[in-house]
Amino acid sequence: MKKQTAEDTDAVRIKRTGFFEAYCLKKEKPQHAERLRIIMGKQAKTNAVRILDFNKINYELLNYECDEFLEGVKIAEKLGQSLEETFKTLVTRGKSGEYFVFVVPVSDELDLKAAAKSVGEKAVEMIHVKDINKITGYIRGGCSPIGMKKQFKTVIDSSAQKFDKIMFSGGRLGTQIKMSPTDLAELIGAEFENIVMK
Repeated sequence: MKKQTAEDTDAVRIKRTGFFEAYCLKKEKPQHAERLRIIMGKQAKTNAVRILDFNKINYELLNYECDEFLEGVKIAEKLGQSLEETFKTLVTRGKSGEYFVFVVPVSDELDLKAAAKSVGEKAVEMIHVKDINKITGYIRGGCSPIGMKKQFKTVIDSSAQKFDKIMFSGGRLGTQIKMSPTDLAELIGAEFENIVMK
């Protein structure tokens, strides 16, 4: 008799209940839910992709092998994309208590003072990694500026305007979206500002 692996056990558990993925998310263990999606071969559309399809916006999906968090620079290298055209999504909290999203090149650092000024806050600070899923609905390494639980005010670094297309997270580990930065800004109501350290 074939010995049952951890992956087999998880797969059987999902098949029997159909609720294990939701259970993982409820228990704030999104990394397990992501792993189970991979085990079950589920390639269901993410919120980001569903929104793009609904709005009939042109985009390209790029996939890469990944079962854990990867830095944006590594993702760009895996997909053969330039660092300047590959962007990361950062979530912050302002002094007012409001959340703000900043989309910047993966090799650059967010200028917190410039970021705060761009959204009319005295100061902003990065949220804790453990709070990403609770606030956005996404997980670390799979946080997209499209399709969060709530559409927070978003600012894209102005360098994006130099390119016809930029790449950013598709809403899960192993998936990136490549599309026009202008279309992205129009879709999520974002503005372009200089928000990275010089």
